[in-house]
Amino acid sequence: MSVTGAGHNADLIVINGRVLTMDEDNPAAEAVAVKDGAIVAIGSRAAVERLKGPATKVIDAKGGSVLPGFIEAHMHLFSGAAELAHLQLAGVHGFEALQSAIRDHAQTRPDAKMLVGQGVDYTVLGSERVTRHHLDAILPDRPFAMAAPDHHTMWANTMALEMAGVLQGQQLGPGNEIVMGDDGLATGELREGEAFGPVLDLAGESRVRLGLATGGEPDPTPSAEERAADRDIMRRGLAWCARHGITSVQNMDGNLYQLELLAEIEAEEGLACRVQVPFHYKNFMTLDMLDKASAMAERYDSEWLSSGIVKVFYDGVLDSWTAVMIEPYADRPDWIGEPLFTPQQFIDLAVAVDKRGLQIAVHSIGDGAVRAVLDGYEAAEKANGRRDSRHRVEHIEVITAADVPRFQNLGVIASMQPPHPPGAMGFPLEPTVSRIGAPRWPLSYAWRTLKNAGARIVFASDWPVSPIDPILGIQAAVLRKPWAKTDPDQSFSLHEAIAGYTVEGAYAEFMEHRKGRLKTGYLADIVVLSADIETTAPEALHTVRPVTTICGGKVTYQA
Repeated sequence: MSVTGAGHNADLIVINGRVLTMDEDNPAAEAVAVKDGAIVAIGSRAAVERLKGPATKVIDAKGGSVLPGFIEAHMHLFSGAAELAHLQLAGVHGFEALQSAIRDHAQTRPDAKMLVGQGVDYTVLGSERVTRHHLDAILPDRPFAMAAPDHHTMWANTMALEMAGVLQGQQLGPGNEIVMGDDGLATGELREGEAFGPVLDLAGESRVRLGLATGGEPDPTPSAEERAADRDIMRRGLAWCARHGITSVQNMDGNLYQLELLAEIEAEEGLACRVQVPFHYKNFMTLDMLDKASAMAERYDSEWLSSGIVKVFYDGVLDSWTAVMIEPYADRPDWIGEPLFTPQQFIDLAVAVDKRGLQIAVHSIGDGAVRAVLDGYEAAEKANGRRDSRHRVEHIEVITAADVPRFQNLGVIASMQPPHPPGAMGFPLEPTVSRIGAPRWPLSYAWRTLKNAGARIVFASDWPVSPIDPILGIQAAVLRKPWAKTDPDQSFSLHEAIAGYTVEGAYAEFMEHRKGRLKTGYLADIVVLSADIETTAPEALHTVRPVTTICGGKVTYQA
């Protein structure tokens, strides 16, 4: 038990909790005291209550768990926040159900320029592939498009394709495709951002996607009204994070505009969440454009708002055959996917970013992409010397045995998402498991294998690809089941899963000395839960809810 600042009243105390500190030296306590945005005491209720003064805010945890605030280590804040207003199609199956959901939504939005649905399963029509003709039968006279949960495929009706100018197809960069029909016209299936970008732009929400689509800035410069509207979208996103117990976000797309909007909110009323925003490097950029990444890192370097990281996409996703594999897809024996960079281009990029002292995070889903990215990190270490770089590989849905030990050897972080394995959290098994093929199953979403090999594993949701809720992610990690009896168990213990959303998230952004644990002198980022998470049955974890979120000593959410 440590008490500093006794005699100075705390701003806030949390009492009557099952405090799970994630601090090996002091694992459990009953109460926490906060002053000036930091934790000043943690220990018994009696000791902490001595710091209570007339103005101290008291939060009674009522026997619920008190944890470090969750750190969401891979998400898309701006576009996710905008999507909260879209039609949500998760769990909708069959043509009739799809039709009634879309028509009901269209009726409630008579003035929308474009209607957008989110989260629709690849198998929404069973084994039949969705086309514009299905969507025309539902909604012929208004532009409509809907996105798969992974946001790598969209389906649009004829009107949307026509208005966007892509009905006749278009030349696109590697890994992007407008699927064409025998009639010489687009079928309605659009794979990857370049293909569906023009359709989404019809909705007038192009600014929220720039951090993903181009990594560039809005052009023309947004008006004061547009900027205010964008700040409101960001505020909705931050409130959504706080509501789920999240106190820090590592955003995985970015531009200067997002940082500016967040800085404006911070100046106006303070941020509900700490945010790190990367510079997004795209394959059409040149290495001198990394000057902007360095400038962003220099300009934004506080505990509330920071940059210092470069995000890259090396491949796509398994479901649309755009992930890059070493051996061909099980259901497409002539195809291994097409990378967004050549291996040499990525090596040059990794060396250049690393030389600037910046961190790199690369979307790599197929084992071919994972290998190419690790090769890039190895080349950077050879060229620039070894340093504590903590470069990251995002997703790692398939890996080879040869590449598993390289994470520890190179000090690279494995950034993985417990909601993503097929079969977890309602994601259907098919078509993904057949696409991967049984021989690769033992090393698919291989959290435990990587952890046992000494890799640092950080967990996240990739919201809005999966629900943002860290507790659902923790549950998915604990309940993880192998697809075949002969596959290794990749599940995590409760404490390991919580660490993936706290301790490891802090480590991933070089902040392990300031957050991720409840410890004297650490930032007062705390979440109070509705029940004792340690005594809750794994199957019932989803019933445990955040009731109070505290970020920097301020209550950012109260149920």
